[in-house]
Parts: sequence; structure tokens; C-alpha cells
Amino acid sequence: MFSLHLLPPSTFSVTFSNSSCRYPINASLLNPYHLVNNTQIHLNTCCNRQISKSRTRFDKIARHPFGVSSRFSSQTIGAAATGAPQESSPEDEIETPKTNKNLKLAVIFGLWYFQNIVFNIYNKKVLNIFPYPWLLSSFHLFCGSVWMFILWSFKIQPCPKIDASFIIALLGPALFHTIGHISACVSFSKVAVSFTHVIKSAEPVFSVIFSSFLGDSYPIQVWLSILPIVFGCSLAAVTEVSFNFEGLWGAMISNVGFVLRNIYSKKSLQSFKEVNGLNLYGWISIISLFYLFPVAVFVEGSQWVAGYHKAIATIGKPSTFYAWVLLAGLFYHLYNQSSYEALDDISPLTFSVGNTMKRVVVIIATVLVFRNPVRPLNALGSGIAIFGTFLYSQATAKKPKINEGDEKKN
Repeated sequence: MFSLHLLPPSTFSVTFSNSSCRYPINASLLNPYHLVNNTQIHLNTCCNRQISKSRTRFDKIARHPFGVSSRFSSQTIGAAATGAPQESSPEDEIETPKTNKNLKLAVIFGLWYFQNIVFNIYNKKVLNIFPYPWLLSSFHLFCGSVWMFILWSFKIQPCPKIDASFIIALLGPALFHTIGHISACVSFSKVAVSFTHVIKSAEPVFSVIFSSFLGDSYPIQVWLSILPIVFGCSLAAVTEVSFNFEGLWGAMISNVGFVLRNIYSKKSLQSFKEVNGLNLYGWISIISLFYLFPVAVFVEGSQWVAGYHKAIATIGKPSTFYAWVLLAGLFYHLYNQSSYEALDDISPLTFSVGNTMKRVVVIIATVLVFRNPVRPLNALGSGIAIFGTFLYSQATAKKPKINEGDEKKN
């Protein structure tokens, strides 16, 4: 209980009584102007001090009330209280670019799969009536070379600054790329496209073996993951309706060529990291064309004219034959271009998983288009091999990466 006693100004005092205690207050402090000004200053000082002390804690509470990031911040709450327009938080600013990136990757993956399917279908159509893989594989590289010159000429793709040392460093990777490409085309001409892709899914087996010989070590999980690949490919091979040894060996040699290309690229291209993946692949295509075409003329050049007339007689319309050849050559380069664009934005693991799923899509599409007979054991072997490839990609993701940027480029 307290009481206020007002006395004349000369003896003006104020007392608060609470039981037996009294608290005198100087009367001059009750001057209205002095009281208001001092009170305002005191309140501002105290509030500012208290706000400054608690602002950090409040921001943490507002942003992470339960240990989970929230889009609301103290700035948003303050703006709502004062009626000021709200400002977007950093999370909101990141949301749109992240969505755009995911959309871009979805488009790139879609194009990658679609272009690969188109290439495999039309390439096989041409090989069925014109079984000369050396000439066709040379034409694929020629289309890629012309395409890159167009991109560089119109500055759609920045042209890299190259010198003699860069060309010399590319001679090895381009040679192995040539071996891998021509061997795959030979396999396509001898067996079903689906069978070639099943055998090519065994590429991780060769990668582990060759890398181990060169000094790399792999955990036991990686070695175990290649066992289902070997078993699945073996089961698919012995039950394949269109099986022949040329097709099998072509796919196997293709695996060796591409694995050695990747290994050699890591060793010889360490000093040219400024060249992006698409430009690197463009120059590999150009050099590979110079490797391949002279050999193609030597191997099967004498048969091209007679084979051309036979193909035209079979198909009936020359324009259809030209369209098939052009589509195969153009989409061969485009699907490789899309794969390199995907590599610029994703990790090697994501790319490996995407490449595994690409083989599944291509196998299913070509079986449906060409109506290849598939035995149950053949389908089982193919599935086991593809699943083993997926396990390999997961196992190698846990292996420490020393130069992840180099692996993405190669």
C-alpha cells in the first residue's frame, strides 16, 4: 500500500509508503518538461541497450525456432509490425535460382536421353542396310567437328586458345577415343543395340582393373560391386539371340578404349584445366577424325560404292538414306554435348547414376523399336549388370576424390 502527499512547493515532497518504509523523492524531478525529457532519454537508452543485447538471440530464435531454418526473420517481423513493405530474405533470393538450375538440369538430362535414343535408332537403321561402321563412325566425328566449328565461328561457344602443347597432349586421349568409338560401331553392326549396351555397362570393371595396375587402390566395396556386372554380362551374353563374337569383342574393346582415354586424359591434360569439357570433346573429335578416316579407307573403302547402291536399292528413296545418316551423325555429337553440359552442373556420382539410367532407357527403347526377341534369362542378366553398375557408382562415391574437378572433366 502506498500514498502520495502533495505539499506546498517550498516543502514539496513525495513519499511512497509501504508498511514501515518511506522513499523520499526530490520534487524538482516532477517538473513536467524535465520529467518528459529525462524519461524519454532514459527509455531510449535502456531500450536501445536492451535491443542491442537481445537482437542476436532474437534473430536466432526467429530464424531457427526449433533448430530448423525458417524463412521468417526479425526484419520481416519488424516490417509487419510497422506496416513497412517486407523485404525478401536470403533464402527467398536463393529459391528462384535453385529452381531454375533444377529445371535446366531436367531439360539437359531429357535432351541427353532423347538424343542418345535417336542416335542409337538411326545408327542401327543405317547399319542394317549399309554395314560399314568405319565410314559411318568417321562421319559421326565429321559431323561433330563441323558442329564445333559452327559454334566457334558464331561465338555461340567460346573458342579455346590452344597451342602445340595442347594438341600434343590430346593425341593420346584422341587415339583411345577413336578406338572406343569405332569398336562400339562395329559391335552395333554385328549384334542388337541392347546387347552392345549391356556389355558396355561393364566399363567400370575395366576401369578398376587398369587403374589398379597403375597404382590406384579401391576399397573392398568397389571390388564387390563389379561382381554382379561380370555375372550379369556373362548371363546376357550366353542367352543373347543375336550373339556373335565380333559384336562381343567390339563392345569389350570399346570399354577398354574409353577407360584408357579417361585415365590418359587425367595424366596428360593436367595443365589445361581452363579448357571446358565441351571444347575438349570438340578437339578430341577433330583429332579422332584424322586418326580414323585414313584407316577406314584402307579397311573398307573399296566396298563403299557397291554398298551404297545396294543400300539405295533396299530403302528405295536416297533422301531417306541421307536423312538417316545425317541424323545419326548429328545426334551422336549432340548427346555427347548434352552429357558434357550436364557434367558442368552436377557431381560425377550424379552423372554416373544418370548414365546408368540412360543405358536402361536406350535398351528398352531399342528393343521396342527393333522388336528384338528377349529371353527371360537375357533380361535377368541385363538387369543384374545394370544394377551392378549402379552399385559401382555408389561404392566409388565413398572413395576419396583427390581431383574431383579433373574427374568431372574427363
